[in-house]
Amino acid sequence: MAVIEQSPGGDTATGTGELHYRLRQQSVLADFGIEALRARDLEPMLQRATELCAQGMRSKYCKFLEYRPDRETLLVRTGVGWAPGVVGSTEMRTDLGSPAGFALQTGQGVISNHLENEERFRTPEFMAAHNIRRAINVLVEASGRRFGVLEVDSPDEGNFEEADLAFMQGFANLIGVAIERQEAERRLAEAVEHQQLLTREASHRVKNSLSLVSAMLNLQMHEDEDPRVARLLGDAQARITAIAQAHDRLWRGEKVGIVALDDLACGILEQLSEQSPAHDISCDIEHLEISADTAIPIGLMLTELVTNAIKYAYGEDGGPIAVRLAARDARIVMTVTDEGAGLPDGFDVKAASRKSLGMRMIVSLARQLRGRVTIENCARGACATLDMPDPRCADQMTDPAA
Repeated sequence: MAVIEQSPGGDTATGTGELHYRLRQQSVLADFGIEALRARDLEPMLQRATELCAQGMRSKYCKFLEYRPDRETLLVRTGVGWAPGVVGSTEMRTDLGSPAGFALQTGQGVISNHLENEERFRTPEFMAAHNIRRAINVLVEASGRRFGVLEVDSPDEGNFEEADLAFMQGFANLIGVAIERQEAERRLAEAVEHQQLLTREASHRVKNSLSLVSAMLNLQMHEDEDPRVARLLGDAQARITAIAQAHDRLWRGEKVGIVALDDLACGILEQLSEQSPAHDISCDIEHLEISADTAIPIGLMLTELVTNAIKYAYGEDGGPIAVRLAARDARIVMTVTDEGAGLPDGFDVKAASRKSLGMRMIVSLARQLRGRVTIENCARGACATLDMPDPRCADQMTDPAA
């Protein structure tokens, strides 16, 4: 129930144009509703509330008083019409002795049409200095707590009415909803940021663990005298390194779960080049940002294809190996070419996959990427091609091998 103080002397009925006045208030309220729902920052939203509320009430003065429970005061946080120095620094007590304090403590709207004759409420000094004669106050609540008080003041004679109180309460309700939405968005953003930190930390730890495994394999590879075992350990190390490279990019990247393919691929090739210095491995990779779910199998595929070229294309003298990757027409195409001895007669990928773990992985990874891999002789040497749908294009989800 609203508290309406009617002191004797000077009360006058509302003049003509009542219907136009109320319709104007509804229009102002609707305008603020749109702005409040769009607002992302609290301060400009509260300032706009005081501006529009003053317009709707045809008053020069309006202020939003923010409740500060640690100090038990109401701070004039935003407002219009007040002299310099009032907004942002003036505080009021929250006891029942002022209209704003009463509204805050009881939750009831307060109309004081004759502050100079009030016996129940005092007039704060800064309001008296502005010759304020009447005031109307409503509580603003957000998330079940008292957030502050919205107040319109006037130095003119006249009456604030219950319909004005309803208009003010509409403003207070919209402010409360906007504050709740902004707080929910802030909590969501903090939760997302926390989740991103956890994801980065997990990727960092996975990368470190894989690097440790890679180092252990490297030690074992150099200690074992059996060349076949050393070769198998070297292959396993290269695969683990490829996955570690992807996780390294994951935790370092700006976007969680997203990997820059050129950064990943060239990092893998740099590692392979260090292990095989006789080979000149070139990297021409388009900058593509894709999910880790796609980047990791592409990195493994690249590792297998380049490792095959290193093993079988040349003798001990080595030679050039060129890697290219680009996105065109909603597809990603990666090629690995060499200028070596070429493929044996009758080479078939599927047949080779039944005998070789590496070829079996190549076929499996191509299937996982919903693509197709071909390995064939070219003008000089051999050329391996992976053709797959670009996962960034939602309409390209068919398997060309189907």
